Amino acid sequence: NGDGAVMVYGSNVNEMRVQADKKAYSRARLRRIGIDVSTKPGSVSISTKFPPKAKWGLFDRSGTVDYTIVVPATASIAELNLDAGEILVDGMRGRTMHARLGEGSMFARNCFANADLAIRRGNLMVAYDWWEETKFSVEANVAHGNAWVYLPSDAAFQLLAKAAHGKMFNDFKSPRVAEAASTAGMKVDGAVNGGGETTIKIRVAEGNINIVEANPIIR
Repeated sequence: NGDGAVMVYGSNVNEMRVQADKKAYSRARLRRIGIDVSTKPGSVSISTKFPPKAKWGLFDRSGTVDYTIVVPATASIAELNLDAGEILVDGMRGRTMHARLGEGSMFARNCFANADLAIRRGNLMVAYDWWEETKFSVEANVAHGNAWVYLPSDAAFQLLAKAAHGKMFNDFKSPRVAEAASTAGMKVDGAVNGGGETTIKIRVAEGNINIVEANPIIR
């Protein structure tokens, strides 16, 4: 998608549902926004075709498209690309999950899948309301922006986070988690609650990283 939103929800139902909302400044523009859905055994692809942007003028009147997509939670997301806007992925458990965002905000919630996330400019939030002892990984790269990772107190994972030019805030303090600050930025590396089988890697080139204990245990 070029401009708008893509919201993907994992479901226990063995079917796929797609809703697309098109918006534009004129009916002529609206009609020129095309949505192409192609299917073949085992896969579905959805792409948006926008009319050429005007070379002159203060506003881009090409329009936006907001997608709401419900898929089986065990499906893999081979490619999710959005130039500008908002991405939300919720409840996915497939083998892989790839998402790319040019500018805007990206949210990944309760996704126990091997996630590969990237943002050129914007903010990232990865959140888990509960924790499951299963093998998966989250690798996220933000070029310009901030990253928040919300994890339950009992989450067990290997953590590697680096803010090359920014600050690091980490609620998970333990002897097995090493923190370092240098001219190359701030870095956190270690095992939380024994490490488990999960790996979380977060890198922000320009911006801050926040590793948050979402429901801290009062000791």
